[in-house]
Amino acid sequence: MSQKLSCWQCGNLLENVIFPMSRREDCSVCDADQHVCKMCKEFDGRNGCNEPSAEDVTDTEKANFCDYFSPSREVFVKKTPKKGNAEAQLAALFGEESDVDSVNHDESLTPAELAERKLRDMLGG
Repeated sequence: MSQKLSCWQCGNLLENVIFPMSRREDCSVCDADQHVCKMCKEFDGRNGCNEPSAEDVTDTEKANFCDYFSPSREVFVKKTPKKGNAEAQLAALFGEESDVDSVNHDESLTPAELAERKLRDMLGG
């Protein structure tokens, strides 16, 4: 089975992984265990495991012996700096220009287009 997997914690590309994945598999960069709930296709961050027959796991970031484990390629979520994002949203809310917005400022836009862009950025769309 040749899959390109990334570490669920740091996003590092996991190389030389033998499938089925061993319980002892870890990331060479951050040392995070990889046979964990957060790395599994069945894991749902809100409700835990979607597999009804699986045993409850208290620590979803530690290696486990789950027989239903199936590694997912889409688990790493790049974290954005909360402070900069919050400041940009606050500035957009009050119609001010933040440092983040000034870097991406495009003078060819009309005020209406600029307002629409800021609104879309604020709403994530």
